Amino acid sequence: MIWLSIALLSLIALAPAAAALWRRSRSIRDERSTALALHDAQLAELDRDLTVGLIASGEHSVAVLEIQRRILVADMAPSTAREQSATWPGWLALGLAPVLAVALYLTNGAPMLPAQPLGPRLVAQHQHDVRDDAVIAQLRSAIAALPATDPSRRQGYLLLGQAEAGRDHYNEAAQAWNQALDMGFDAELAARTGEALTRAHHHVTPDALALFRKALDAAPQDAPWREAAQARVAQGEHDQDNP
Repeated sequence: MIWLSIALLSLIALAPAAAALWRRSRSIRDERSTALALHDAQLAELDRDLTVGLIASGEHSVAVLEIQRRILVADMAPSTAREQSATWPGWLALGLAPVLAVALYLTNGAPMLPAQPLGPRLVAQHQHDVRDDAVIAQLRSAIAALPATDPSRRQGYLLLGQAEAGRDHYNEAAQAWNQALDMGFDAELAARTGEALTRAHHHVTPDALALFRKALDAAPQDAPWREAAQARVAQGEHDQDNP
């Protein structure tokens, strides 16, 4: 089925270009036919003029020779026009386009696998999200039930932030990690929280900028995330200077 779809899509996509090339070739043929018909009519008119005595035999021969020369020029014109218009590269490109499309698909595609309709995938994704929501709700409830002095509470917020970040819920992840930071500062966690805030708001917010600066002040010089944090600080300062 995938091959039929590729063929149909190729035909639909290439139809306008093919129609334009065909019209161009057709116009060349029409011009040649019109010119030859005109010259044939001129020869017939010369024969009538010679028959009724309107022109002399010598004039008739000269005129016929000139018209025959024009006929030869008109008959050779289509090949010259085709060379000038260069329609053959267009037809070649049209023919190669489906082949190249299939080759490009085969680089990463798997035509032998069955199709995966969108509907079932959306249903499966919704079910997965519902399960994730239930797990995160249970984690929140478990964290809330822990005493404020329990060390496991901070670890719970770390896990909650990771779970929310894994679902691209960066604002919720930043909130959970901020709770963990309130219970004990960590430079890498501060940078991670600043990054979550940045992704949630699509720019370096003042709170994120403060977290990045605080993280850099406390981080060792060889921290693997140091350059990324410095880039965020530069971006945040630029945004502040150019609101």
